[in-house]
Amino acid sequence: MMGGRSWDEWIEEYSHGHEHPINRLMHSFGIPMIALSILMVPFCFFVGGLWMWALGLFIVGWILQFIGHYFEGKRPEFFKDYRFLFVGLRWWFKKIVVRRDSNRPKN
Repeated sequence: MMGGRSWDEWIEEYSHGHEHPINRLMHSFGIPMIALSILMVPFCFFVGGLWMWALGLFIVGWILQFIGHYFEGKRPEFFKDYRFLFVGLRWWFKKIVVRRDSNRPKN
């Protein structure tokens, strides 16, 4: 629960701003790129040149998301509330888990 709302309520609202197939596709790549770039930051102090990869992933990830919102015709949800930055990652994980579970053989 976040901000007095359940995760499902946050994800449902987030999903309404991400209905266009191109927007969903762009977010499917952009969100993990941004998340990976953030996870890379601590290692940038120890691995030379890694910061360029992290920065590149971060920038390209955001560009993909804004391209998606161009096709959607709606502003990103985090312009309304910064907490949607966290909801986006949760939305992506939920999408991946549902896809993985639907591909499992039924016993």
